[in-house]
Amino acid sequence: MKYPHTGVAIEEALTKCLTDYGIKEKIFTITLDNASNNKAACDLLQESGKADMLFGGQHLLIRCCAHILNILVQDGMNIAGNTIELIRDLVRHINSSPSRVQAFNEIAERECLDTKAGLVLDIPNRWNSTYAMILEAVKYKIVLKRYATSQQQPFPTEVEWNKAESIGKFLGVFEETTRAFSADRFPTSHLFLVNVLYIHQALRSHAWQDDRIIKELASAMDKKFDKYWGGNYNMVLVIATILDPRHKFDFPDFFYEKVCENFVDIDLSKNMAKDWLGKYFRKYEEVIRRNGTSLGPQVDVSNSMASYSPVLMQGKRKIHCEFAQFRSQRRGSWVQKSELDAYLEEPPVREDENFEILTWWKTNSNKYPVLSAMARDVLAIPLSTVSSESAFSLGGRILSDNRSSMTPQTLEALVCCKDWLYKYLTNEGNFNSPTCTNS
Repeated sequence: MKYPHTGVAIEEALTKCLTDYGIKEKIFTITLDNASNNKAACDLLQESGKADMLFGGQHLLIRCCAHILNILVQDGMNIAGNTIELIRDLVRHINSSPSRVQAFNEIAERECLDTKAGLVLDIPNRWNSTYAMILEAVKYKIVLKRYATSQQQPFPTEVEWNKAESIGKFLGVFEETTRAFSADRFPTSHLFLVNVLYIHQALRSHAWQDDRIIKELASAMDKKFDKYWGGNYNMVLVIATILDPRHKFDFPDFFYEKVCENFVDIDLSKNMAKDWLGKYFRKYEEVIRRNGTSLGPQVDVSNSMASYSPVLMQGKRKIHCEFAQFRSQRRGSWVQKSELDAYLEEPPVREDENFEILTWWKTNSNKYPVLSAMARDVLAIPLSTVSSESAFSLGGRILSDNRSSMTPQTLEALVCCKDWLYKYLTNEGNFNSPTCTNS
């Protein structure tokens, strides 16, 4: 897209793309990061396409969970930055030349540790790289200490090492959650409430209260948590949790009791989840009926009796009719439960690490035709934009683990050179474009 990337410009690009593909009236959700222009674009898209979108697009925007989690951790890392600065400088010193890496490896071999081609050096705007750096530094602590002594380099004190280890353990919770949010080989939407609760509980755990640094770090992150996730949950993601047959309504109820501050909020949240689940179920049921799709397993009596004689077929039909009438009279005012009620009242599926939610819904699609149609749509929602951004982003190939010390000016120059060269090649060597001339 051309600059500026305003909400209007993004909405126009989205609309053009969706229209070109002929899917504008089929859009359900869009997963975007938390930038204000993305929010504005979704608001405009919802306003222009209300008639076509499910429930007027009320649940259109899914905010990228990986981006929000990154914002949370970055706020905390601003507080803990000084604690790990010495480790970062020492790792950078080792990685700066092959001879220093060799000196490090000689010490590692004497300590019966694996040699390294280079140590993990973090990238300031990627918090999970800081976690990886701390994790490796703790493992090679004795090697780093002896190396620093031999090279006369500053080395963290025992107190600073303890702080670094505490930060590493604390960040481990968020590393696992980031991986869960960013997965692209299996559904993630039903994992939203579970992982948000992990974060919520980790930030407010009493285990951190005795550590001043971690307490300050958790407090800073908790403020951001309240800003982005404090009761602001996209109801489609709550429904995705309910459509996990291992959880159903049990986990959302448990979740609200954990995160809501008073009983009124708990009841309101639970009732809202039930209302929206009912609304979506009735809408999908209506669509399936309108499209003429079967809502349950059908038994073709005529085909099953094709091999019988006409007299026997007539007798069997009569028996079937009489039995149906007999059963109806016997059960009196019995009313068949809805598909949704039947699903919710059945015991949850047993927890199993090999459980595959898509396989379960495929297997039970005849039993729950409406809910399985809902599950196909809801479970397709990605919780993050990490995988799609990685496919198109140049930043990861320029600012890599091995090239993480570049200044912002150098990084900008490399990106600009790439853009200018691409412009030059696509214009058959014409450097007279406004972009290149101004530069």
